[in-house]
Amino acid sequence: MTTPYALPPLNALRAFEAAARHLSVKQAADELCVTSGAVSQLVKTLEQHLGVELFRRVNRGILLTDAGQAYLPPVRNAFRQISDATRRVAVPPETSVLTVSSTPFFASAWLVPRLKSFQEKHPNIDLQVLTSKMPADFSRDGVDVAIRHGLGRYPGLSSQRVLTVEIAPVAALALVRSLGMPATPLDLARWPRVNDAERKGWAMWFEAQGIDYPGPARGPSFDDSGLLLKAVLAGQGAGLLPVALVVDDLAEGRLVQLSEATWIEEFAYYLVCPEVSFYRPKVVAFRTWMLEAARKNQITIGQENKNSPS
Repeated sequence: MTTPYALPPLNALRAFEAAARHLSVKQAADELCVTSGAVSQLVKTLEQHLGVELFRRVNRGILLTDAGQAYLPPVRNAFRQISDATRRVAVPPETSVLTVSSTPFFASAWLVPRLKSFQEKHPNIDLQVLTSKMPADFSRDGVDVAIRHGLGRYPGLSSQRVLTVEIAPVAALALVRSLGMPATPLDLARWPRVNDAERKGWAMWFEAQGIDYPGPARGPSFDDSGLLLKAVLAGQGAGLLPVALVVDDLAEGRLVQLSEATWIEEFAYYLVCPEVSFYRPKVVAFRTWMLEAARKNQITIGQENKNSPS
């Protein structure tokens, strides 16, 4: 009997096909839900297995070599045949429910306005959105994934940063017309301002601009960003809000960004779930959609931060 030629690692073939299709290591990594470094290593493993280079690195991008161009069609066709065969054999998936727990402000300001595109892309997944500020209890509450504002360190859970939190001063258009656009960040010291519950936001923003905080923190304060936003929209004063979550209000003219000077908060919005659920198809679908939606709004997306027990 003849010994069949050793097949390359399947993950390496997947990485090659995705990188070749996008001509981008980063986009391939996003699609496969791994890091760019992991894709590069898998492609290198495949090249070593074959003994040829498949890509040529140019500037900040990649191009297929002659060997890569010759190798791509049969690899792509093989994946297509496997996919077709699987579809013929597998039992059609049942309509499934994905339960997402989100903070109230993130749900109303970012998630809900974009859910139509998710449903159009994944009509077989029915979303159930629950709002809470408390940590999700995945075993008791039946939650599949949670979106939380924090540092991304959740022991025993997997997390992926989906939105950075760039804080900017904003105000209602009517208030800007009344007071005029501030010429410098220091001008905002003379504006009426609304505050977060701890009344520390403005102090941190002024400090980030190298300005001694002109305290005390006067004006109303709110323990919910959604209420703070409503106060700002009502013209009660300038407020500090995440640009990513008020992008629609800015684009449609309800809010005006008062300064290009922003403050990058250490915290961010993370998608969190149990480690055993991280690669479940419906969780992967939701995570991938969130990252794509973030990119469309030119929002910085972070890297996977998996906290597996050692």
